[in-house]
Order: sequence, then C-alpha cells, then structure tokens
Amino acid sequence: MTHGDNMLRTQISIDEVMYERARAEAARQGVSIAELVRRALAAQLATADDDKPWMRFAGAVASGDAAASRSVDAVVYGRGRP
Repeated sequence: MTHGDNMLRTQISIDEVMYERARAEAARQGVSIAELVRRALAAQLATADDDKPWMRFAGAVASGDAAASRSVDAVVYGRGRP
C-alpha cells in the first residue's frame, strides 16, 4: 500500500522539545509534521523486516586492517575459519 491509499488517522503524544525539533525538521524538508512522521515510521519499519538487522552496521567502523574481512573469524572468535 502506498501512503495516500486508505489513510488512517492516529494520535500520538510527544514532549514539547521533540515537537519543536520535528516542526523545524519538517519545515527544513518542506513537508508537514505528519509527512515527516510517516517517512520516519516507513524507514523504521523497512529495517524492522530485515532478517539480519546487525548487517545495517556492516562497514560502519574502519579497522585500518585491509585484511579484516578475511580475518573476521580470528578477530571475533579468536580462531581461523571453521
């Protein structure tokens, strides 16, 4: 379903600081707060369906070791590949 089809209305409660930050970000993006929330929720739900959520962090940290991807078992488990 794409948004716009059979839209449901809901209500959430957020604190004043979060509201002001959301309002400012929505204005920066040129969208409504509702659209900002829909986009954030869609992004969260898209990653929630991952069968390997830990893979979202792959490549996030550089070890400086060019052979790190080949030696991951030794690094993680303290041994060579099984």
